[in-house]
Amino acid sequence: MKSQRLIAFEILYKIFYDASYSNLALDSALADIEENKSFISALVYGVVERRITIDYYLKKYIDKSPKPKIMTVLRLGAYQILYMDKVPDSAAINESVKLVKEIKQDFYSKLVNAVLHKVADDNEILKDDYLIHSIPEQLLNMWNKQYGFDTVKEFLPCLNGRPPVFAIPNKLFVDSDELLYELLSEDVECEVCDDVVKINSPIDFRTSRAYKNGLFHIEDLSSYECAVSLGARENDTVLDVCCAPGGKTFTIAQQMNNKGRIFAFDLYSHRLKLVNDGAKRLGINIIKTAVNDASVYNPDIPMADRILVDVPCSGFGIIRRKPEIRHKSLDSVKDLPHLQLDILETSSKYLKSGGVLIYSTCTLNKKENENVVKSFLKKNRNFTLTDEKTIFPSFDGGDGFYRAKLIKNND
Repeated sequence: MKSQRLIAFEILYKIFYDASYSNLALDSALADIEENKSFISALVYGVVERRITIDYYLKKYIDKSPKPKIMTVLRLGAYQILYMDKVPDSAAINESVKLVKEIKQDFYSKLVNAVLHKVADDNEILKDDYLIHSIPEQLLNMWNKQYGFDTVKEFLPCLNGRPPVFAIPNKLFVDSDELLYELLSEDVECEVCDDVVKINSPIDFRTSRAYKNGLFHIEDLSSYECAVSLGARENDTVLDVCCAPGGKTFTIAQQMNNKGRIFAFDLYSHRLKLVNDGAKRLGINIIKTAVNDASVYNPDIPMADRILVDVPCSGFGIIRRKPEIRHKSLDSVKDLPHLQLDILETSSKYLKSGGVLIYSTCTLNKKENENVVKSFLKKNRNFTLTDEKTIFPSFDGGDGFYRAKLIKNND
């Protein structure tokens, strides 16, 4: 039977050296494991999100980077020393040496032992924000320039650690108080936050009675508020042009009391299966899904009263949920605004006169947010911006998010 640290090691190796996504690699590895999932998850997410700081310490005591497997062991051990108070330094070091032997790299046992002892004895007090919070300097500089030092300083501490989890009551059946009662009866620690429920303890959706009965879906608070701001009403025709995995689509359907039509599109059929399965579980029957490229005009798509345009983005607002996103280079996302503008302009052609369109992203980057909307409005004088909001991450609130509400003037 594999040890917990060996499982974490294998997942981390896939993330760092096989370019696997942290959530997918973790879900796959933990699918058949019943115990100690939380510890393995904490190790994996912790090492990924704190990699910059961990590497800073390690490089002080290594002349050159060791082979990938040994570097992964060192990162895993250093994380436990630096950030896991409940794991004694001696245990972190000893278990790391054992791990070296488990992966048949005995030759490096002394190196791992020596380096981790030095990390444990290191008393440096970090002063630079990028090291304190493990945020790449390039990304931090961009945020400071776009949003100001004070704003960035406030949300930086919220970018690491376990993000809040929100259960959205299925308003076809329950409100937030009723959902709270159902979850408490399953011994889930939770609390009502306005019209949603914040979950404060681990929950296994596979066995949750309330979940299987379609009483809620999971959605970030910022995403939920975006879907609500669309203002969909009963008997509207609504388009969700980039819908997967479906959280906003479900919220919109519930706002419509499951009356009307929602056409939900995505580029990939396997992602639409998530939407169809979720709608079935929630008892929603007004959602029709189809594969579609949102950047290309499709004459078969009907004119709509309201359109949600949640475009592909860099994801810099959700790095606490997908920590590897923070390591993207800014150059790798520089072409996104062009695609986003194409999707927004194409989607606007489906909107009826007097209709409402929401443009949104889960990123904090004005080039993908405000600048895209400004470019669109310059070309489309028949649209008016009526509301614009940037949400910054908070400990008990939503992720980083941007949304802009546009109204199409009467033709």
